[in-house]
Amino acid sequence: MSDEKSKLERHLTLLREEYVKLQARLAESEKKYSIAAAQIGNVSGDSFIVRLLKTVADLFDKELYSDLTVELDGRTIRAHKFVLSARSNNWGVPDLASVDHLDLTDIPPNIGLTLLKWVYTDELELNKPDNFFLDLMRFAKRFELKSLVDRCENALLSSVNVHNCVKFYQAADEIDAITLKSHCSQLISNHWHDFTSEDFAHMSDSLLYKMFKAKTDFILHTAIKIQREDVVFLFLLEHDSQLSAKVNELDDQGDIPLDLALSTGQESIAKTLVNHKANVNQTDNRGWTLLHKAVNREDEFSALFLIENKAAVNVTIPSEKATPLHLVSNFNPKNSSSNVAEGMVRVASKLLEYGANPNLQDINGNTCLHRTILAQNAPIFELLLRHEHLDLEIKNAEGQTVLWFALDAGIGGYDDQSFAAKLVKRGCCLDAVCPLNGDTLLHLACRAVNEEAGIFLAGETPLHISCSKGLSALTTVLLQKGGNPNLQTTALDTMMDVNAEEDVTYQQTPLHLAIIGQHENTIQAIIDHKSFSQMSSETGIVVPNFNIKNSKGQTPLSLALELNLFKVAPKLIAGGANIDVTNDEGLTLLHQAIMNQNKEAALFLLENGADFAAKTRENESPLQLAVKRHLPSVVEALCRVGADVNTKDENGDCALWLALESGQEDIASILVKHGCDTNCWGEGPGGCYQTLLHRALDENNEFVSCFLIRSDCDMNSPRRPSPEGRGDDEAFDGQSALHLSATWGLEQVVQTLIEHGADVNLQDSEMKTPLHHAIANQNPVIISLLLSCPALDLSLRDKHGYTPFAAAMIFKNNKAAEAILSREPRAAEQKKDIESILFLLSIHVNIHSRVQDSSQATPLHLAVETGSEIIVRNLLLAGAQVNDLTPQKQTALHIAALHDHSVLCKVLLDHGVDYDAVDTNQNNGRLCNSRISISNNYDKYNS
Repeated sequence: MSDEKSKLERHLTLLREEYVKLQARLAESEKKYSIAAAQIGNVSGDSFIVRLLKTVADLFDKELYSDLTVELDGRTIRAHKFVLSARSNNWGVPDLASVDHLDLTDIPPNIGLTLLKWVYTDELELNKPDNFFLDLMRFAKRFELKSLVDRCENALLSSVNVHNCVKFYQAADEIDAITLKSHCSQLISNHWHDFTSEDFAHMSDSLLYKMFKAKTDFILHTAIKIQREDVVFLFLLEHDSQLSAKVNELDDQGDIPLDLALSTGQESIAKTLVNHKANVNQTDNRGWTLLHKAVNREDEFSALFLIENKAAVNVTIPSEKATPLHLVSNFNPKNSSSNVAEGMVRVASKLLEYGANPNLQDINGNTCLHRTILAQNAPIFELLLRHEHLDLEIKNAEGQTVLWFALDAGIGGYDDQSFAAKLVKRGCCLDAVCPLNGDTLLHLACRAVNEEAGIFLAGETPLHISCSKGLSALTTVLLQKGGNPNLQTTALDTMMDVNAEEDVTYQQTPLHLAIIGQHENTIQAIIDHKSFSQMSSETGIVVPNFNIKNSKGQTPLSLALELNLFKVAPKLIAGGANIDVTNDEGLTLLHQAIMNQNKEAALFLLENGADFAAKTRENESPLQLAVKRHLPSVVEALCRVGADVNTKDENGDCALWLALESGQEDIASILVKHGCDTNCWGEGPGGCYQTLLHRALDENNEFVSCFLIRSDCDMNSPRRPSPEGRGDDEAFDGQSALHLSATWGLEQVVQTLIEHGADVNLQDSEMKTPLHHAIANQNPVIISLLLSCPALDLSLRDKHGYTPFAAAMIFKNNKAAEAILSREPRAAEQKKDIESILFLLSIHVNIHSRVQDSSQATPLHLAVETGSEIIVRNLLLAGAQVNDLTPQKQTALHIAALHDHSVLCKVLLDHGVDYDAVDTNQNNGRLCNSRISISNNYDKYNS
């Protein structure tokens, strides 16, 4: 076939070449004929007409007789008006005779040159590409050069084929090339069904619509197939009065316009059709609705579009009475990609959302659920099971329920993930009877020799019943006769009430049932049988497995502990029960006992070597669980066996903090007794590092703070940057626990800190002591507590140079200032602070108090010593005793004379000081005064 095709193509090429040659000969013949006719029979080569034609041809781009220039893109041609006028009257100017220049720069250079050369020579090269002739033909049409249009048209006829006929048709229509257009039109008609949307992509809507009207009876269908929404719009405009019939019309292949748009993903056209009376429930020749067709081709987009546009979801196919939901249920996920399978689930969900009835039956009486089981469509099966109004007992034409379908199929066995188990869990009846022969499901299983289905339906073995009833002797016999102690019940045994399904426990071994019934003799019988079977050489005896779990993840040991059977539990452990077995949630028996606050079980497990370091999936240790569940005895036991008392949870909280935060001082004391870290440095505000004490103070938790202080935590360290150097202002504020307590007004904490030896003179980053902060926050109790501390240094200054007394003055804290002065009278006068003095005098402080040191000085003594006249005068006016003596028997006059304060001496004398009083050195005021005078005179003499 390929050789024959190649031969045909070569033959066609030769024919086209021959055609081109014939075209050239024909043009030459026509030219000669014209010349002959012009000469009226005279064919001499030297005739006037011949010479005239030759002369015109020779004038192309010559200066001779040139009276016009033609500007092409990149070239100027010398032309002649009479030649151009002879060819055409339309050259783009109103009057060719009145111009001497033509601007044709908008024409491609090669096209313009060929056009002008033809004007002069009547010659045209036929070996150019098709696009060249198309462009030349367009410009020839523009200048009304009909002969050149015809020549180009004839040249293109030989090149028309299936691949370019649409493009040539469009060009011919623009130029009005009748012959070329007709030829292309015929070729398009012959190959109409071979064209695609790409072939018509560049054709104007009006021309395409005109073509469709000429070529097909189904214009709308064709426009949708080639994805031309503009042509669809023209069709709808023209047939506005017939829309209902036209947009729902079936073509010769039975296709519906809306279905064509949806199947090709053209949502915009689909919406347009729906808005113009397209019937979303339109049926094809078979009676299938658009929704049936979309589901059948696994087209999620089309199905969802139709459902959301109110397509009927319960209409059936005439031949099989199947709804769209039946078709979706019949879909087998294994035969398609995961994306398609997920899409079909979304379609089924949307059908149910819009009212699809899952209980409708097809021609065989099968519901959607029947079909999902036949198709092994688990995702849609589970979706249907969640439907509120699902009827599980509907029987098909053969009298079979969906449960029998699941049992008969037996796909993947009969475990709790099987179709059958899920149906029973949903409430499917196990005793359904076939109306045709009266068989129950169990009868049907036996007739089908389906042993596994029979066991599934029956559930319990005699050994299960014996153990549940506590028949220890029978249990022993059954075990010796080969009874399997490891068989488990199914979900069907006890599931009588669907509404109580959360309380139902299944997958129980005989040992589980014996423990539930607390039949200790029966339990002992199974334990004894294990010892016997391990030593026995008999075949057929099954060794009991004490680690089998029921549906709740419980082993016999965990069940025994839950029921507080502490006599049985050690025997189970001795028999091989795993004391550290985990349930489905990853919890060990110790975790479970603590979480259930079963302290007896927890203590039993710890005494029997349970793993005390195992963590839950949330990374919680038994110790953390015991703290959270308020079990001090369990915490004590965990600490004794070596549990890590400093472990932290996912929030960075240690066990000690968990206990203290929840007010469990007893548990906290146990942890401290067993050496837990009372500081537990960790991340704090802004990423800084802080102790538990800092954290408690930040949270104003005095109980926790005082407990930590009493537990010998670090009281003096301020917060610090993290090991990585992170931390905001808190990391660098230098504030100790005492600073923070004074700031937040935590009086009890301050008292506890002082009692336990906290440093009261520590200074923070601003050089402030705790007393500075207490004064700033106006807390008289804390101020009093700090002032009562013997080690307090009242001379310490902050970075602004303020002592606590100065701070009290700044904050107008009268009581604080008075308290400071009662302890240290010299606190104000040493700075010669007249404002503070006046303030203190105004509040009537004791001006006769003395400094509590060896000097025993009064305020007046101190004022004289500092040399402040104004302070001395104010003290005297306030009633200070001018003759008060120091331990050295000195009056204020002695002190003024010794410090060379002559002005103050005069002031004191004016106020009646005793200038004859003698100090311990036998100096009186007169002698001191005379010494001052001698000293002053000596200084004057030297000067």
